[in-house]
Amino acid sequence: MPGYDYSQAGFYFLTICTQSSLCLFGSVQDGVMNLNHAGEMVQKWWNKVDEKFSEITFHEFVVMPNHLHGIVQINRRDHDMNKDDSPTVAKVVQWFKTMSINEYMRGVKQKGWLQFSKRLWKRNYYEHIIRDEEAYFEIVEYIRTNPQN
Repeated sequence: MPGYDYSQAGFYFLTICTQSSLCLFGSVQDGVMNLNHAGEMVQKWWNKVDEKFSEITFHEFVVMPNHLHGIVQINRRDHDMNKDDSPTVAKVVQWFKTMSINEYMRGVKQKGWLQFSKRLWKRNYYEHIIRDEEAYFEIVEYIRTNPQN
């Protein structure tokens, strides 16, 4: 949303997609997501974001064959820090993409993972500000059932 401060405290629903929608992270079988080694790596780096950014808490997420859905909570209080040092949704996504791209490239070279052309992830990502508890639980349900759809 133009003009919105994505460093302010709140809940954000994110979707990060592979370039060209390449299915690189596993497959869905009988409504269950089965991660391959690359998918496990993506999951690992997603879980490490809150270690990098202490003001971040993760909630529900799922790695799918060609994308990731997740709910991120920014716990920042306005008086806690300088705005320039605050984690934003963009900083979180950028760090995650950088770390996962670097390890994915090592996996291509050392483990024979599927190659990608120029970019692993699409340049942008989708974010949605979760404004209330009802919306939060609807999104949690969407994430949990995503492999079944």
